[in-house]
Amino acid sequence: MFFLIIFSAIVITVLAISAWTWPELAQEAQDAKKEPKPEADAKSKSEPEAAPPSLEGVLVTQLMAGQISAGQYRRAVEGLAARDDDRHPMAVPPENA
Repeated sequence: MFFLIIFSAIVITVLAISAWTWPELAQEAQDAKKEPKPEADAKSKSEPEAAPPSLEGVLVTQLMAGQISAGQYRRAVEGLAARDDDRHPMAVPPENA
């Protein structure tokens, strides 16, 4: 019984704190949308986006930019999967009958 009372008090306290700070979080989010940061503007003008870290990332970027079609993307990913299977084959465990 004591555990239930303590647990209920903790849950109510956590809910009260989160409800109390909610308007402040919403206000901060609105302020962040209205005022762009000068560092972000300077960075976007001077430096291009970081390169995707993997070949799959490059393919997705090209697909989203419209440089390759969905069929070309599927064939490229299929080739990547086949290459990966050749390099790192998976051992399938035997079935227990």
